[in-house]
Amino acid sequence: MKVDKKLQARLQTEVDTAFLYRRVASMEDDAEISSIYIEMARIEELHKGKVMEKVRAIDKAATEPLPSARARIISKLGGIFGKNMILGILLEAEKSISQATISKKTVSGEKVKGDEDRHVKILESLDHLSGDRVRKMERGHRNIGGNALRAAVLGADDGLVSNLSLVMGVAGATQGGNAVLVAGFAGLLAGAFSMALGEWISVKSSQELFERQIEIEMEEIENNPEEERQEIILLNRAKGMPEAEARAIAYRIFADKDNMHTLLVKEELGLNPDDLKGSAWEAAITSFLLFIAGAIIPLAPFIFLKGQTAIATSVVLSTVALFTIGAAITLLTGKPLFKAGMRQVIIGLAAAAVTFSIGKLIGTALMT
Repeated sequence: MKVDKKLQARLQTEVDTAFLYRRVASMEDDAEISSIYIEMARIEELHKGKVMEKVRAIDKAATEPLPSARARIISKLGGIFGKNMILGILLEAEKSISQATISKKTVSGEKVKGDEDRHVKILESLDHLSGDRVRKMERGHRNIGGNALRAAVLGADDGLVSNLSLVMGVAGATQGGNAVLVAGFAGLLAGAFSMALGEWISVKSSQELFERQIEIEMEEIENNPEEERQEIILLNRAKGMPEAEARAIAYRIFADKDNMHTLLVKEELGLNPDDLKGSAWEAAITSFLLFIAGAIIPLAPFIFLKGQTAIATSVVLSTVALFTIGAAITLLTGKPLFKAGMRQVIIGLAAAAVTFSIGKLIGTALMT
């Protein structure tokens, strides 16, 4: 009987992956990290052995393949451009294998255990060891509160730019008539509700996903405690810990029965159970209000003024708001304030000019 092509491809993948892990290990100066890559290669070789058993059950004369031409070329290129090139390819390969494994189990109805992407996690943890640690610490301090600020700035900016474009488009078609108010308020409410719903779904979906991941991890801990301990040791070593310390911490975690689950969820999944307590409704309402705060600015002048005066006032107020938002973004990026502010002004006004021109053309066409 002929061996299935998919099985042959799987065998070749295991051979190539093990070969490249050993290649990276040989290029790594840090002995501790190198030993982790060797351990990863050894695991891949165990996988290779299991696949080879399946192949030989079909074809007893089958021999183990050599690393493919692709793997050898990658190895050579890694010698020229550095091991990071190989690691990037390995990481993508591990992600593909993980996704394929999960998809296969889902289709067949087999239980997803939660360990399918562990090699990805280990590689990503090893990646954190590269670069200057001081620089990474400084970057971490700058990011404190950054997500909240980013959400606030982008929410207001979205409302401002989208409604400014809408208002200017209708103003161009109607010369700043009452239709601007109708369209502007409709755009404001539609955008705000859309943002709120999107944020609610995003937060709720993330919480449900994390809760499912935690549930799977809890089951894995109960069913395979020894395997879990070994994975924790590998993950700790991938973070830069000496093997003895990594092993001691893993055994200490498993010894603390009361807090073991929480600690393992943090270590393996990188999740803090307290982070799941955030309110999806709070996020939705915040997004709703932030969008309105931005969207009302270009619309407000049309409540009190008419015609070209309302259009000019709207453009001036929007310009000031765009510059302010651009300046606020520099709190996140550290870029020069004036440059960031003016960039935001140019982008926002360019969008408004395009919609105004289109509106003008449509208005003229309707009048003729």
